[in-house]
Amino acid sequence: MKPPPAAPPAPPKTEAPPPAAPAPAAPPDAGLKPPPPLAADRSEAGVAHGAELYGRICSVCHGAHGEGYKADQAPALGNQAYLATVSDEFLRVAIENGRAGTVMSAWSVQFGGPLQAADVAAVLGFLRSWQKQPAIELDEKPMRGAAFSGASIFSRECAKCHGPKGPNLRLMNPQLLEHASPGFLRHAIRNGRPPTSMPAYAQSLGERGVEDVVAYLTTLAKSPALQQAGVVELPKPFARNAVPLNPRGREPRDFTALPEFTSVDVVARELKAGAKMTLLDARAPSDYAREHIKGAVNIPFYDPSPFFDKLPKKGWLVCYCGCPHAESGALAQKLSEAGFTQVTVLNEGLGDWMTKGHPMRSGALP
Repeated sequence: MKPPPAAPPAPPKTEAPPPAAPAPAAPPDAGLKPPPPLAADRSEAGVAHGAELYGRICSVCHGAHGEGYKADQAPALGNQAYLATVSDEFLRVAIENGRAGTVMSAWSVQFGGPLQAADVAAVLGFLRSWQKQPAIELDEKPMRGAAFSGASIFSRECAKCHGPKGPNLRLMNPQLLEHASPGFLRHAIRNGRPPTSMPAYAQSLGERGVEDVVAYLTTLAKSPALQQAGVVELPKPFARNAVPLNPRGREPRDFTALPEFTSVDVVARELKAGAKMTLLDARAPSDYAREHIKGAVNIPFYDPSPFFDKLPKKGWLVCYCGCPHAESGALAQKLSEAGFTQVTVLNEGLGDWMTKGHPMRSGALP
């Protein structure tokens, strides 16, 4: 009897491979994440800094106390109903990017303005210091209105104030609507903006009418191409020989000094005739870089003193802006206080100049 065959030798033992090391965690800023929301600087120092910036830059249009409508439909930022419903993000975007098609400038350095992110946070903190009531929880339910019906209601009830030629806030501005939530719009339409002339429409329109208007407004939020991110080309510092225009020309005729204005027709006529003058764009550099009167140099109304020694002490200085007199008037007043005697303001500003087809230029050069 044969013995049973020997069992095959057992395979050698192999140790299990060590577990794979965990992948390193991605850094917090990895990927294409948007920057964190900018928080309002509510510290005492931040609010004080914001107050200084607001007084120097914003009050010329929005009023010293945020009462609004001091120039060219600038809204009442100090209104309590507004502050209780508007978000910091909505305000930040407006301050940094401006409002295309209006005289609201882009104030961020990203677009050629004077404000760093910390400055914007300080301005937000100052605006919040006006707020005396808690934030209102907005109704952000999905929209169910009919835009077609809303357009009819807007034309009948709202356009007289908020239409393209209305005297109040330019509600149809695409950049505004792009960042205004449905809840923000609902609350304003339902409850109005006491104590302003904006009435409450909750009863007269009913819930369906309110929803229809909100739906219509959101169809307008097709923002035009915004300025691309990145520092824009700023206006070049001008040398003494850059001004005046037509240095060998005759003195202008029919110019009127402060506190009077000089009409667009007179300035254009004298410029075409070769009269000697200096055109001063009083707006933010971001506005000047987009478009300005041909031959004008940029002297921002909020900080003109570094340019005073480059301006001729004799000869006419013509200040203009787009609002149409607020910023140019502020610049003209500061020039007068600095000893310049032949200072005038372009009546009706850049809008009238462009409407009448007078020469314009874009970019950083005069």
